[in-house]
Amino acid sequence: MSYPHLLAPLDLGFTTLKNRVLMGSMHTGLEDGRKHFERMAVYFAERARGEVGLIVTGGYAPNIEGWAKPFAGTLATSGAAKRHSIITKAVHAEGGKIALQILHTGRYGYQPFCVAPSRIQSPISPFTPRELSARGIERQIRAFVRCARLAREAGYDGVEVMGSEGYFINQFLVEHTNQRQDEWGGSYANRMRLPLEILTRMREAVGPDFIIIYRLSMLDLIPNGSSWDEVLQLARGVAKAGATIINTGIGWHEARIPTIATSVPRAGFAWVTHKLREQLRAEGITTPLITSNRINTPEVAENVLAEGAADMVSMARPFLADPDFVKKARENRADEINTCIACNQACLDHTFAQKISTCLVNPRAAFETELKIVPIAAGGQRRKKIAVVGAGPAGLAASTTLAERGHEVHLFDAAGEIGGQFNMAKRIPGKEEFQETLRYFGRRIEVTGVQLRLNTRVGVEALKGYDEVLLATGVTPRNPRIKGQEEGAARGQVLSYIEVLAGRAQVGQRVAIVGAGGIGFDVAEYLLEAGHSLTLDAAAWRRHWGVGDPTETRGGLLRPAPEAPTRAITLLQRKAGKLGAGLGKTTGWIHRAALKMKNVDMLDGVNYEAISPEGLWVSYGEKRADTQLIEADTIVLCAGQEPLRELQAPLQAAGVSVHLVGGALEAGELDAKRAILQGTRLASSL
Repeated sequence: MSYPHLLAPLDLGFTTLKNRVLMGSMHTGLEDGRKHFERMAVYFAERARGEVGLIVTGGYAPNIEGWAKPFAGTLATSGAAKRHSIITKAVHAEGGKIALQILHTGRYGYQPFCVAPSRIQSPISPFTPRELSARGIERQIRAFVRCARLAREAGYDGVEVMGSEGYFINQFLVEHTNQRQDEWGGSYANRMRLPLEILTRMREAVGPDFIIIYRLSMLDLIPNGSSWDEVLQLARGVAKAGATIINTGIGWHEARIPTIATSVPRAGFAWVTHKLREQLRAEGITTPLITSNRINTPEVAENVLAEGAADMVSMARPFLADPDFVKKARENRADEINTCIACNQACLDHTFAQKISTCLVNPRAAFETELKIVPIAAGGQRRKKIAVVGAGPAGLAASTTLAERGHEVHLFDAAGEIGGQFNMAKRIPGKEEFQETLRYFGRRIEVTGVQLRLNTRVGVEALKGYDEVLLATGVTPRNPRIKGQEEGAARGQVLSYIEVLAGRAQVGQRVAIVGAGGIGFDVAEYLLEAGHSLTLDAAAWRRHWGVGDPTETRGGLLRPAPEAPTRAITLLQRKAGKLGAGLGKTTGWIHRAALKMKNVDMLDGVNYEAISPEGLWVSYGEKRADTQLIEADTIVLCAGQEPLRELQAPLQAAGVSVHLVGGALEAGELDAKRAILQGTRLASSL
């Protein structure tokens, strides 16, 4: 067996999990309202069929006061429990097990009914919570217990009680948010009463043969967070109160330290679970512990378990990326796993934009009932000979989906390797995971039988014999045409972002970057980390962001200690306003913080007047006032892109059926999410 620890059963006494893999809770938006239960049933059943040991749903509030937003998913009545049974039956029919997460958001609730231990507004919600009375707290406890009882009634195998990430229960645990002076505040014994009351009564209500997972915040990463002694004390109490399993929580949502983004080292927090597990085992407490955060391959998961860091691993987004993750690992097909790259662009960013979450590398996730990949034989369609020009994300998604369905597919690219712009993205420190997508598509090309022709610049004549031609030819950098630009390029002072990221040019110590979109930020980070990626050096990453040993510093929070910048960089944009405003909703702050920590100057509302040997001349505003020299040895142009589609018109003139996908259709922001979705959707319909 390739992964003996990962695939080993876990005996919980009254039931056994088939392996050590938990599909962690993710809010997809399907939980909200009443109309998506059939979609959720299909979504979860596909993951159960993929052999995951235990699934945890997205969060459900136990009452209105616990809502994440108005009309968020709630389980508070028998009628609601009946609606859930379609999910549990679908999962059980595939041999899976599923638990419902009970999520009370407390002061994080984006709604006017939110409640908390104290009347202290959260920095991530506009609503000030109502402070609960003692009777009000009792009502919340009863709501948790009722929710667990209803989950059992609905056929769930268990529940996960969300006690971390800064939500309601977590808010009672720390003085930062709990300033009460009654029996629910003050001493830690009082502050930890809430979770212990909930668990004790919950266990009594559901009986001994029902899984109760408690999500415990092991590292708060906020000022005045829990001390390690308090974490230990709570873990002991949680085990005694009847939790079947303890799951890891890392960082409150308001913490200013990244915890799940792609720049976080793989398994970057497993050491915290390891520390807790060792101490509990030394005391004879054998409650299984789950570790989580940035575990995205079977190899990483196996190593974590083999080292004794945990009894089980939680992977959430990896099951958006590939529902067959565990099955492929068991069948020694790990090279066929569609790996989560932790980009957040289609999952968390969608959640915060009130959209249904999905996955950049797997746009079928949560859309299984809408985006169906049906073999042409099953649909009664004829086999077509199809050419796909361009092996970037859109072309790769389209060609492999077409071939999977049964078409004859020829994929052409002028470059010597597949990937297009992803080959630059993977060179950015903190974006190494993008290589995994190229590895996956490379293997998919082999498995589906796509005929790949690299180093081939295909023309109109060669394409006339195809039934369909898909142009996924990508983009070309936009030329901002600044006065003196050509002379600057001739002397090696002005470079395109492609020259920089491909390593084809010398870059000086003083750099001006023209354009502050995603590529501008990427170039800045590439030049600053200068070949040393913090993502690949966990100790350096922790120093940089200020993550400490919780036995030595409360909440694991230290003052960040970034290394001195290797270059002086100025990042500029024409538009007035915050730089990086168009970056991902949940990751943009990370990129802005990273550049500020390296003293990058960020200038907005600029006009690019001229380039001279001394640097870049700019002015400000519509009146072009205050002309200023930005001294620069190197000026990097990141001024956007334009579609590359010169084959379209001649092919159409020749009567060939032509389709544009990806950057060739729409170049804005180099959107890989859009490109892969377009390629997959088009290929599913031809």
